[in-house]
Amino acid sequence: MTAARKQPQRTCIGCGQIKDKRMLIRIVRSPDGDYAVDSTGKKNGRGAYLCPSPECLERAWKTKGLDRSFTRSVPRAVYDKLREELTELAR
Repeated sequence: MTAARKQPQRTCIGCGQIKDKRMLIRIVRSPDGDYAVDSTGKKNGRGAYLCPSPECLERAWKTKGLDRSFTRSVPRAVYDKLREELTELAR
């Protein structure tokens, strides 16, 4: 009998709910300072996790969730770019 593998848990920076890592989307800041959606979960850089909903992204903007995760100010243009990428992933 094999034991069931535990799934890694991560916290959404928007709503604060703890969910399986696979159910969340990883936002990564590369060493160059670029921000992107990491669909593979394997890109280099500092990561933050977000539910795949526009509401959580909006809540992360209002509460400065990405700013806290990346310990630096994240411009509004990055949130707009992430919103576009999230809508592309939803299709």
